[in-house]
Amino acid sequence: MGIGYVVGFLGGAILAHAAYATIQYRTVLKITEEEFSRPPMDVVMELLLGLALCMWAGLAVPAKFLSVLPHSEENRIVLLPANLDFMIFNHRGRALPSDSDLKLKT
Repeated sequence: MGIGYVVGFLGGAILAHAAYATIQYRTVLKITEEEFSRPPMDVVMELLLGLALCMWAGLAVPAKFLSVLPHSEENRIVLLPANLDFMIFNHRGRALPSDSDLKLKT
């Protein structure tokens, strides 16, 4: 396990503790019948530190990119027009309704 994972776990733990501290603070305010305006400054600083650590870990621990296989069945040509200027490949956008599907028929 690399340092990025440890920093990410530490940032998540800090964020969880800041959330717990805020809940406890609001509970104390309800008991004393005071109005909640904002969390205490130490909780805000804890939130910023946790956010910074999580963001650093998210940038330091990238996922492995997979190469696009040109001869894969998923990348096959679906429609080959006669002029060969444009090729339409199978992609996620084909699952969306087309403009003709959205028009009202009267």
